[in-house]
Amino acid sequence: MPSPQEIQDKVIEIVCKQLGVGKEKVNPQTSFVNDLGADSLDTVEL
Repeated sequence: MPSPQEIQDKVIEIVCKQLGVGKEKVNPQTSFVNDLGADSLDTVEL
């Protein structure tokens, strides 16, 4: 079973790839829309 940190790292990796942002911009408190500029299609794809 993956650790919480491993899960968080994987989620961050997926978000970065999908939205084309660097890992330094993503943390557990990051808003997809407000902080990363995701639109409704991006949120559905995630």
